Amino acid sequence: MTQSVIEMASVSKRFGKLNALNDVSLTLGEGEVLGLMGHNGAGKSTSMKLILGLIRPTAGELRVFGHDPSGAESNELRLRLGYLPENVQFYEQLSGCEVLRYFAKLKRAGLDVVDSLLERVGLTHAMHRRVKTYSKGMRQRLGLAQALIGEPRLMLLDEPTVGLDPMATRDFYSMVDELRGRGVSVILCSHVLPGVERHIDRAAILGQGRMLASGSIDELREAANLPLMIRLRSALPPETLAQQLRSFGVSVGHGNMGRLELAVPTRAKVEVLRTLMADGQVEDIDIEPPTLESLYAHFDGTIRDSSDTSEVRMSANAGTEGAVV
Repeated sequence: MTQSVIEMASVSKRFGKLNALNDVSLTLGEGEVLGLMGHNGAGKSTSMKLILGLIRPTAGELRVFGHDPSGAESNELRLRLGYLPENVQFYEQLSGCEVLRYFAKLKRAGLDVVDSLLERVGLTHAMHRRVKTYSKGMRQRLGLAQALIGEPRLMLLDEPTVGLDPMATRDFYSMVDELRGRGVSVILCSHVLPGVERHIDRAAILGQGRMLASGSIDELREAANLPLMIRLRSALPPETLAQQLRSFGVSVGHGNMGRLELAVPTRAKVEVLRTLMADGQVEDIDIEPPTLESLYAHFDGTIRDSSDTSEVRMSANAGTEGAVV
Protein backbone atom coordinates (compact mmCIF):
# COMPACT_ATOMS: atom_id res chain seq x y z
CA MET A 1 0.00 0.00 0.00
CA THR A 2 1.44 3.36 -1.06
CA GLN A 3 1.90 6.16 1.42
CA SER A 4 -0.47 9.12 1.17
CA VAL A 5 1.47 12.19 0.12
CA ILE A 6 -1.58 14.48 0.16
CA GLU A 7 -4.73 14.02 2.22
CA MET A 8 -7.38 16.68 1.71
CA ALA A 9 -10.60 16.01 3.65
CA SER A 10 -13.70 18.19 3.17
CA VAL A 11 -11.56 21.28 2.57
CA SER A 12 -13.23 24.63 1.93
CA LYS A 13 -11.62 28.00 1.30
CA ARG A 14 -13.46 31.30 1.37
CA PHE A 15 -12.20 34.74 0.41
CA GLY A 16 -14.80 37.04 1.90
CA LYS A 17 -18.10 36.02 0.32
CA LEU A 18 -16.39 33.99 -2.43
CA ASN A 19 -16.25 30.21 -2.00
CA ALA A 20 -13.08 29.30 -3.90
CA LEU A 21 -13.28 25.68 -2.70
CA ASN A 22 -16.32 23.96 -1.26
CA ASP A 23 -16.00 20.66 0.66
CA VAL A 24 -13.29 19.18 -1.57
CA SER A 25 -11.67 15.85 -0.68
CA LEU A 26 -8.62 14.58 -2.52
CA THR A 27 -5.77 12.12 -1.99
CA LEU A 28 -2.48 11.56 -3.76
CA GLY A 29 -0.30 8.50 -3.28
CA GLU A 30 3.43 8.07 -3.53
CA GLY A 31 4.57 7.85 -7.16
CA GLU A 32 1.11 8.80 -8.44
CA VAL A 33 0.37 11.37 -11.17
CA LEU A 34 -2.90 13.27 -10.78
CA GLY A 35 -4.36 15.41 -13.54
CA LEU A 36 -6.19 18.35 -11.95
CA MET A 37 -8.68 19.72 -14.47
CA GLY A 38 -11.10 22.64 -14.43
CA HIS A 39 -11.98 25.93 -16.07
CA ASN A 40 -10.58 29.25 -14.90
CA GLY A 41 -11.92 29.92 -11.42
CA ALA A 42 -12.70 26.24 -10.77
CA GLY A 43 -10.38 26.10 -7.74
CA LYS A 44 -7.17 24.60 -9.18
CA SER A 45 -4.84 27.44 -8.18
CA THR A 46 -6.45 27.69 -4.74
CA SER A 47 -5.86 23.96 -4.25
CA MET A 48 -2.20 24.32 -5.17
CA LYS A 49 -1.70 27.29 -2.85
CA LEU A 50 -3.23 25.30 -0.01
CA ILE A 51 -0.91 22.35 -0.68
CA LEU A 52 2.08 24.71 -0.82
CA GLY A 53 1.04 26.19 2.53
CA LEU A 54 0.70 29.71 1.13
CA ILE A 55 -2.88 29.93 2.41
CA ARG A 56 -4.86 28.02 5.05
CA PRO A 57 -8.17 26.23 4.61
CA THR A 58 -11.27 27.89 6.02
CA ALA A 59 -12.65 24.46 6.93
CA GLY A 60 -11.58 20.83 6.63
CA GLU A 61 -8.20 19.16 7.10
CA LEU A 62 -5.15 19.10 4.84
CA ARG A 63 -1.98 17.07 5.31
CA VAL A 64 1.07 16.95 3.05
CA PHE A 65 3.52 14.18 3.92
CA GLY A 66 1.52 13.87 7.14
CA HIS A 67 2.01 17.50 8.19
CA ASP A 68 0.11 20.78 8.08
CA PRO A 69 1.69 22.55 5.05
CA SER A 70 1.27 25.95 6.71
CA GLY A 71 2.28 24.75 10.20
CA ALA A 72 5.53 24.63 12.12
CA GLU A 73 7.14 22.19 9.67
CA SER A 74 6.29 24.28 6.59
CA ASN A 75 9.84 25.43 5.82
CA GLU A 76 11.26 21.91 5.90
CA LEU A 77 8.24 20.58 4.05
CA ARG A 78 8.71 22.97 1.13
CA LEU A 79 12.18 21.59 0.54
CA ARG A 80 10.47 18.36 -0.55
CA LEU A 81 8.22 20.19 -3.02
CA GLY A 82 8.81 21.46 -6.54
CA TYR A 83 6.47 24.06 -8.01
CA LEU A 84 6.10 25.40 -11.52
CA PRO A 85 3.56 28.28 -11.65
CA GLU A 86 1.54 29.00 -14.77
CA ASN A 87 3.31 32.30 -15.38
CA VAL A 88 6.98 31.99 -14.48
CA GLN A 89 8.78 35.17 -13.43
CA PHE A 90 12.55 35.52 -13.02
CA TYR A 91 15.06 38.32 -12.53
CA GLU A 92 15.56 39.24 -16.17
CA GLN A 93 19.06 40.67 -15.75
CA LEU A 94 20.36 37.32 -14.47
CA SER A 95 21.48 34.52 -16.75
CA GLY A 96 19.74 31.16 -16.73
CA CYS A 97 22.67 29.69 -14.84
CA GLU A 98 22.55 32.47 -12.21
CA VAL A 99 18.80 32.00 -11.73
CA LEU A 100 19.23 28.31 -10.98
CA ARG A 101 22.16 28.95 -8.65
CA TYR A 102 19.97 31.39 -6.71
CA PHE A 103 17.14 28.87 -6.36
CA ALA A 104 19.59 26.09 -5.49
CA LYS A 105 20.83 28.14 -2.53
CA LEU A 106 17.23 28.79 -1.41
CA LYS A 107 16.52 25.04 -1.47
CA ARG A 108 19.84 24.18 0.21
CA ALA A 109 20.93 22.14 -2.79
CA GLY A 110 24.46 21.85 -4.14
CA LEU A 111 25.37 24.19 -6.99
CA ASP A 112 26.73 21.25 -8.95
CA VAL A 113 23.16 20.33 -10.00
CA VAL A 114 22.75 23.49 -12.11
CA ASP A 115 24.60 22.36 -15.23
CA SER A 116 22.88 18.97 -15.34
CA LEU A 117 19.44 20.53 -14.91
CA LEU A 118 20.06 23.02 -17.71
CA GLU A 119 21.13 20.15 -19.94
CA ARG A 120 18.06 18.16 -18.91
CA VAL A 121 15.68 20.91 -20.08
CA GLY A 122 17.69 21.76 -23.20
CA LEU A 123 19.07 25.15 -22.14
CA THR A 124 22.81 24.46 -22.00
CA HIS A 125 23.37 26.61 -25.12
CA ALA A 126 21.70 29.60 -23.42
CA MET A 127 22.86 29.13 -19.84
CA HIS A 128 24.96 32.33 -19.84
CA ARG A 129 22.42 34.50 -21.65
CA ARG A 130 20.25 36.93 -19.70
CA VAL A 131 16.71 35.73 -19.06
CA LYS A 132 15.31 38.84 -20.75
CA THR A 133 16.52 37.38 -24.07
CA TYR A 134 14.67 34.07 -23.51
CA SER A 135 11.56 33.15 -25.45
CA LYS A 136 8.40 32.08 -23.60
CA GLY A 137 9.22 28.43 -24.19
CA MET A 138 12.76 28.89 -22.86
CA ARG A 139 11.45 30.60 -19.74
CA GLN A 140 9.05 27.73 -19.24
CA ARG A 141 11.90 25.23 -19.48
CA LEU A 142 13.94 27.28 -17.01
CA GLY A 143 10.95 27.22 -14.66
CA LEU A 144 10.80 23.47 -14.98
CA ALA A 145 14.49 23.22 -14.13
CA GLN A 146 14.04 25.26 -10.95
CA ALA A 147 11.09 23.05 -9.94
CA LEU A 148 13.41 20.02 -10.15
CA ILE A 149 16.06 21.46 -7.83
CA GLY A 150 16.60 19.41 -4.71
CA GLU A 151 15.03 16.21 -6.11
CA PRO A 152 11.54 16.99 -4.72
CA ARG A 153 9.20 14.16 -3.77
CA LEU A 154 6.09 16.13 -4.77
CA MET A 155 5.82 18.19 -7.94
CA LEU A 156 3.07 20.76 -8.55
CA LEU A 157 2.99 21.73 -12.23
CA ASP A 158 0.55 24.43 -13.35
CA GLU A 159 0.12 24.55 -17.15
CA PRO A 160 3.67 23.20 -17.66
CA THR A 161 3.50 22.81 -21.47
CA VAL A 162 2.47 26.42 -22.21
CA GLY A 163 4.92 27.82 -24.76
CA LEU A 164 6.60 24.47 -25.43
CA ASP A 165 6.94 23.18 -28.98
CA PRO A 166 5.79 19.60 -29.79
CA MET A 167 9.25 18.07 -29.24
CA ALA A 168 9.71 19.85 -25.90
CA THR A 169 6.20 18.79 -24.87
CA ARG A 170 7.05 15.18 -25.68
CA ASP A 171 10.26 15.46 -23.62
CA PHE A 172 8.29 16.97 -20.74
CA TYR A 173 5.85 14.06 -20.58
CA SER A 174 8.76 11.61 -20.79
CA MET A 175 10.17 13.37 -17.73
CA VAL A 176 6.82 13.00 -15.92
CA ASP A 177 6.91 9.27 -16.65
CA GLU A 178 10.48 9.13 -15.34
CA LEU A 179 9.54 10.98 -12.13
CA ARG A 180 6.65 8.59 -11.51
CA GLY A 181 9.02 5.66 -12.01
CA ARG A 182 11.24 7.10 -9.26
CA GLY A 183 8.31 7.36 -6.85
CA VAL A 184 7.81 11.12 -7.18
CA SER A 185 4.19 12.27 -6.84
CA VAL A 186 2.94 14.81 -9.39
CA ILE A 187 -0.08 17.08 -9.67
CA LEU A 188 -0.46 18.27 -13.22
CA CYS A 189 -2.83 21.12 -14.12
CA SER A 190 -3.42 21.59 -17.82
CA HIS A 191 -5.94 23.04 -20.24
CA VAL A 192 -4.26 21.12 -23.06
CA LEU A 193 -6.02 17.80 -22.52
CA PRO A 194 -5.12 15.77 -25.65
CA GLY A 195 -2.10 13.64 -24.80
CA VAL A 196 -2.37 14.10 -21.03
CA GLU A 197 -4.37 10.96 -20.25
CA ARG A 198 -1.53 8.59 -21.21
CA HIS A 199 0.65 10.05 -18.47
CA ILE A 200 -1.71 10.33 -15.48
CA ASP A 201 -2.98 7.69 -13.07
CA ARG A 202 -6.10 9.59 -12.05
CA ALA A 203 -7.98 12.74 -12.96
CA ALA A 204 -9.83 15.14 -10.68
CA ILE A 205 -12.28 17.55 -12.29
CA LEU A 206 -13.17 20.74 -10.40
CA GLY A 207 -16.01 23.12 -11.21
CA GLN A 208 -17.06 26.24 -9.31
CA GLY A 209 -14.98 25.14 -6.34
CA ARG A 210 -16.53 21.67 -6.10
CA MET A 211 -15.17 18.24 -6.97
CA LEU A 212 -17.25 17.14 -9.95
CA ALA A 213 -15.56 13.78 -10.53
CA SER A 214 -12.36 11.92 -9.69
CA GLY A 215 -10.87 8.55 -10.50
CA SER A 216 -8.92 6.70 -13.14
CA ILE A 217 -9.80 7.26 -16.80
CA ASP A 218 -11.62 3.91 -16.85
CA GLU A 219 -13.58 4.85 -13.73
CA LEU A 220 -14.56 8.20 -15.22
CA ARG A 221 -15.65 6.51 -18.44
CA GLU A 222 -17.83 4.11 -16.50
CA ALA A 223 -19.35 6.94 -14.45
CA ALA A 224 -19.97 9.16 -17.49
CA ASN A 225 -21.38 6.33 -19.62
CA LEU A 226 -20.50 8.22 -22.80
CA PRO A 227 -20.59 6.40 -26.14
CA LEU A 228 -17.35 5.23 -27.67
CA MET A 229 -16.54 6.22 -31.25
CA ILE A 230 -16.18 3.78 -34.13
CA ARG A 231 -14.90 5.26 -37.37
CA LEU A 232 -15.10 3.11 -40.47
CA ARG A 233 -15.27 2.88 -44.22
CA SER A 234 -18.00 0.59 -45.50
CA ALA A 235 -19.63 -0.22 -48.82
CA LEU A 236 -23.02 -0.09 -47.09
CA PRO A 237 -25.05 3.14 -47.37
CA PRO A 238 -25.22 5.07 -44.04
CA GLU A 239 -29.02 4.64 -43.93
CA THR A 240 -28.70 0.85 -44.20
CA LEU A 241 -26.04 0.78 -41.50
CA ALA A 242 -28.14 2.96 -39.20
CA GLN A 243 -31.10 0.61 -39.69
CA GLN A 244 -28.98 -2.46 -38.87
CA LEU A 245 -27.65 -0.89 -35.67
CA ARG A 246 -30.83 0.87 -34.48
CA SER A 247 -31.59 -1.75 -31.82
CA PHE A 248 -28.19 -1.16 -30.18
CA GLY A 249 -28.83 2.58 -29.71
CA VAL A 250 -26.15 3.58 -32.22
CA SER A 251 -26.13 6.92 -34.04
CA VAL A 252 -24.40 7.15 -37.41
CA GLY A 253 -22.77 10.33 -38.68
CA HIS A 254 -20.54 11.47 -41.54
CA GLY A 255 -16.90 11.97 -40.62
CA ASN A 256 -13.80 13.15 -42.48
CA MET A 257 -12.29 11.55 -45.60
CA GLY A 258 -15.43 9.61 -46.45
CA ARG A 259 -15.59 7.77 -43.14
CA LEU A 260 -18.68 7.11 -41.08
CA GLU A 261 -18.72 7.85 -37.35
CA LEU A 262 -20.71 5.66 -35.00
CA ALA A 263 -21.52 6.71 -31.44
CA VAL A 264 -21.87 3.36 -29.68
CA PRO A 265 -23.10 2.74 -26.11
CA THR A 266 -20.31 0.99 -24.22
CA ARG A 267 -22.56 -1.90 -23.20
CA ALA A 268 -23.24 -2.68 -26.89
CA LYS A 269 -19.63 -2.51 -28.09
CA VAL A 270 -19.09 -6.24 -28.68
CA GLU A 271 -22.47 -6.82 -30.35
CA VAL A 272 -21.98 -3.85 -32.68
CA LEU A 273 -18.52 -5.02 -33.71
CA ARG A 274 -19.85 -8.51 -34.43
CA THR A 275 -22.64 -7.07 -36.56
CA LEU A 276 -20.25 -4.81 -38.48
CA MET A 277 -17.81 -7.59 -39.25
CA ALA A 278 -20.43 -10.21 -40.12
CA ASP A 279 -21.51 -8.75 -43.47
CA GLY A 280 -18.00 -8.30 -44.88
CA GLN A 281 -18.71 -4.73 -46.02
CA VAL A 282 -16.29 -2.98 -43.63
CA GLU A 283 -13.09 -1.85 -45.37
CA ASP A 284 -11.36 -0.13 -42.43
CA ILE A 285 -12.22 0.50 -38.78
CA ASP A 286 -10.90 2.47 -35.78
CA ILE A 287 -12.24 2.36 -32.22
CA GLU A 288 -11.80 5.20 -29.75
CA PRO A 289 -13.17 5.24 -26.19
CA PRO A 290 -14.27 8.58 -24.67
CA THR A 291 -11.26 10.87 -24.43
CA LEU A 292 -10.27 12.89 -21.39
CA GLU A 293 -11.48 15.96 -23.30
CA SER A 294 -14.98 14.56 -23.80
CA LEU A 295 -15.09 13.32 -20.19
CA TYR A 296 -14.16 16.78 -18.97
CA ALA A 297 -16.87 18.33 -21.16
CA HIS A 298 -19.40 15.85 -19.79
CA PHE A 299 -18.68 16.41 -16.10
CA ASP A 300 -18.25 20.14 -16.52
CA GLY A 301 -21.68 20.25 -18.15
CA THR A 302 -20.33 22.01 -21.22
CA ILE A 303 -20.58 20.78 -24.80
CA ARG A 304 -18.16 22.87 -26.79
CA ASP A 305 -19.30 23.92 -30.22
CA SER A 306 -16.31 22.83 -32.30
CA SER A 307 -16.51 21.25 -35.72
CA ASP A 308 -13.00 19.87 -35.19
CA THR A 309 -13.92 17.95 -32.01
CA SER A 310 -15.96 15.05 -33.31
CA GLU A 311 -15.99 13.26 -29.94
CA VAL A 312 -17.89 16.10 -28.30
CA ARG A 313 -20.15 16.69 -31.32
CA MET A 314 -21.13 13.03 -31.60
CA SER A 315 -21.70 12.78 -27.83
CA ALA A 316 -24.26 15.53 -28.12
CA ASN A 317 -26.03 13.57 -30.85
CA ALA A 318 -25.79 10.18 -29.12
CA GLY A 319 -29.38 10.35 -27.91
CA THR A 320 -30.71 10.16 -31.48
CA GLU A 321 -30.75 6.40 -31.74
CA GLY A 322 -30.31 4.96 -35.22
CA ALA A 323 -30.27 8.40 -36.83
CA VAL A 324 -27.98 9.51 -39.63
CA VAL A 325 -26.43 12.82 -38.57
